[in-house]
Amino acid sequence: MGLLDMIGPVMVGPSSSHTAGACRLALLARHLLGEKPKRVEFGLHGSFAKTGRGHGTHLALAAGVLGLRPDDERLKESLALAEREGVEVVFKEVELGDVHPNTVRMVLEGEKERLTVTGSSLGGGVVRVFEVDGFEVRITGAAPTLVVKNVDTPGWWPGWPASWRTTR
Repeated sequence: MGLLDMIGPVMVGPSSSHTAGACRLALLARHLLGEKPKRVEFGLHGSFAKTGRGHGTHLALAAGVLGLRPDDERLKESLALAEREGVEVVFKEVELGDVHPNTVRMVLEGEKERLTVTGSSLGGGVVRVFEVDGFEVRITGAAPTLVVKNVDTPGWWPGWPASWRTTR
């Protein structure tokens, strides 16, 4: 056990799981999207839905998708920042089944991409993204992670026989 396991992450409070963890989840989602989102819908599950407002979960999630870190003092004004930057932020209560009570499903829409990311805040600022666009993943943000989005387009390879090619 390290020192940070005992005292928690450096963050704007009040909660390492509802604030720091929520911010980290949304920041990971923004990085996965690869661009500034225009619209984000947060589906809050369990205690994120029930007690999140009191712990600043909504502020932390908005901060993360804006690219702010858990220790950024602007976290407290993230909803106003989102409005100024033209990012629409929507919160809904959802039931996600048998998952950790601090779980959120984020649907991010940018200029070029749309992405659904589901993850949990496990406590002490530790997070786990376990689903991206319906695919099971295991992303913690603790180490560099390469995510590749592959789109198969039949018939695009110029060396393929003409009978294999398709046109679009």
